Amino acid sequence: MKRRKRLSEKEYIKGVLAGDRVVLSQAITLVESALPSDQTIAEEVMAAILPYTGKSIRVGITGVPGVGKSTFIERFGQLVIGEGLKLAVLAVDPSSQANKGSILGDKTRMETLSMDKRAYIRPSPSGVTLGGVSARTREAMLLCEAAGFDVVFIETVGVGQSEIAVKGMVDFFLLLMLAGAGDELQGIKKGIIEICDALIINKADGENTEAAKRAKREYANALHLFPEKGNSWVPQVMTCSGLTGDGLEAIWEMVQSYKEQMLLNGYFEENRAEQRVSWMHDHIGYLLESTFYQNESIKESIKQALPQIKSGNVSAIKKARELVQIFINQIQSGEK
Repeated sequence: MKRRKRLSEKEYIKGVLAGDRVVLSQAITLVESALPSDQTIAEEVMAAILPYTGKSIRVGITGVPGVGKSTFIERFGQLVIGEGLKLAVLAVDPSSQANKGSILGDKTRMETLSMDKRAYIRPSPSGVTLGGVSARTREAMLLCEAAGFDVVFIETVGVGQSEIAVKGMVDFFLLLMLAGAGDELQGIKKGIIEICDALIINKADGENTEAAKRAKREYANALHLFPEKGNSWVPQVMTCSGLTGDGLEAIWEMVQSYKEQMLLNGYFEENRAEQRVSWMHDHIGYLLESTFYQNESIKESIKQALPQIKSGNVSAIKKARELVQIFINQIQSGEK
């Protein structure tokens, strides 16, 4: 199959700012590319569209598999666009650790929302990045903002560390939970509860309604045991049904109330400023790692070392230090 020709830097910029969805998708593909030539163009495109970003509200949505994230986002998203807003959904799909492939099925699970012209759904493979959050999710989010989207949802895989990663790139962090799935309080990870801005008991419908109400009380009592957040926001516990839509209006009102409160006390911009600094540090780590593994001498050295590492005849820690030292020596001597 012939590889599609990349657009020029100016074509990417013009298309994204015009809200052209085809170009937006191509621009996100560009920033996700690991090719050095694509990365160079991507950096210029991101620099050019940066002044047009930052006007959306960014909402992170996570929860364990089976909690109903896609159904929730489908219904919640319809409510948001019903308010006259444009919504972008960045759904990070789990990648196979065996072949690095991913399911990318969010458009199928959000069929109604994906067909609406006011919504844009972009599934991205999680790859091997921390906790399942795509290494390029931040860039994709900014591209969506530059394309004119008022609200950006970031749905994560929900497999552990992803919650921490997504919190570092959104304004509001929403954690979906289930009632009746065992001892709810024992199942809570303290770190996740401490960083969430709202804890939502999903699937509060039918026979599960009463169980959801009980879970809400238990979670609310548990949250009182945690120290107060520095932004003065008290995390809310609510129930909803992604299936029927019950409780979703109250959740959206809460998100808007949160933004208003954070804008008034100055935390909103302060938080985004800190996130931009973290983004820089994260990208430094990414660039160092990718440059290291793309180095031809390092590739060959790793290839030669693998049999010894696998056999246990050589310390993996010692070899790692040796490889890094080889890389540093090359930099200092000006070698490629």
